[in-house]
Amino acid sequence: MFLKSTLLALAFFAFASTAQADSIHTITGDTTGAAIFNRPVEDLSGLSAIGTDVSFNQFSFTVSAAGDYSFLTTATFDSLVFLYSPRFDSHSSLTNALIGNDDLLGTTTSGFVTHLDANTAYVLVITGYEGFEYGQYSTTIGGPGTVDVAVRAVPEPETYALMAAGLGVVGLARRRRAQSLKMA
Repeated sequence: MFLKSTLLALAFFAFASTAQADSIHTITGDTTGAAIFNRPVEDLSGLSAIGTDVSFNQFSFTVSAAGDYSFLTTATFDSLVFLYSPRFDSHSSLTNALIGNDDLLGTTTSGFVTHLDANTAYVLVITGYEGFEYGQYSTTIGGPGTVDVAVRAVPEPETYALMAAGLGVVGLARRRRAQSLKMA
């Protein structure tokens, strides 16, 4: 089913886009266990009463040339995509929202064609329709310029806990060493 949706979506991307795709960039990911937010409705007229605790992924990017760009997401779940500029705040999901889409070619595809300006910060958010809608996705962006995705790792809470424990051990070792030097 995912492959069929992907092929349908690629067909849309190839033929329905008004953009001359000089550059195509694909990002894959998984929203399983990701951060949650109250998503907007597709037309950005308000917050969803159904999608109140939905998982999402986000990625920031710029484009090198102004023009029309195609966005196409295929997923293993009922997906929605939202574009923000210059930033996205999950606690205020209507702020800076530019466009959204749900069910482009079916429930597992979403996307749009929109004009982007060169060297402007954008954030694409991939999410599900309801709280139980999450999983793997693939997003393809194509247009007249190159797409420069800012990759930033978001540490898991366990990473912070390990880092704190490690710093505690280093601090304890330095303290013991300082005390042993005083006695010597």
